Amino acid sequence: MATVPSEVSDYLGAVTTRVRDVFGDHVVGVYTTGSLALGDYRPGRSDIDLMAVVDGSPSLDRRRQLVRQLDHHELACPASGLEFVVYPLTTVERPTVAAGYLLNLNTGPALPPVTSFDPGDGAAFWYPIDRAITQQSGASLYGSPAEQLFAKLPFDDLLGVVIASVAAHRDLKETDLLDNAVLNGCRAAAFCRTGRWLPKRSAARLIAAEEEAFRPLITAALDSFARPRAEARPLPRADVRAFLARVRDRVEGAAAADGPA
Repeated sequence: MATVPSEVSDYLGAVTTRVRDVFGDHVVGVYTTGSLALGDYRPGRSDIDLMAVVDGSPSLDRRRQLVRQLDHHELACPASGLEFVVYPLTTVERPTVAAGYLLNLNTGPALPPVTSFDPGDGAAFWYPIDRAITQQSGASLYGSPAEQLFAKLPFDDLLGVVIASVAAHRDLKETDLLDNAVLNGCRAAAFCRTGRWLPKRSAARLIAAEEEAFRPLITAALDSFARPRAEARPLPRADVRAFLARVRDRVEGAAAADGPA
């Protein structure tokens, strides 16, 4: 795992300890995903994205106990927020695009709070993407290496969930960070181009070199992304939607070509 600020490292250790205290011998591992896994964590901007894997299905009371212990008011998150998912071993050890979680928790100073014990809540596509990032690049905070534990999803299966993620980003909301929507689009396009998950900034530079018409928008998104969330720069919504439509065309083209292009 790339070097992170000491307060983040301490927080990762505290989360791991609380997961093990609550679930005991059921804990198989705790892993990074997102920017932490891809070596692109940015203080003042990035979330802390983690997942735990457990053997069996800990009781709802135990899962609620963990929610209380990880709540930002109980354990202060030093980042924009914590996005934390608990999976049963049966979900991660097979190649599935199902959400398949036991707990989905968002908490922190800049994240709307979310607590879900039902994998049928909301869109499912974020979860296989995060698991794929962890399988490729995640660091083990506890347990065996992620690449050994997590099943690798076939490229074609991942393309389907990537298409769904791009479509979701096109449905822009007033509270959405537009620079993040652009850079997530770049990461999706870069995955179709290379077959690998790249850090957002690396993906943006790759796609900017290939998409001359959208290069100014991507450059502006990178400039905004370099700033704290509260200082994010405005981007033209129509241009963001047009870029994401272009990304969707690229992803669907990769699907038709049956492999990275």
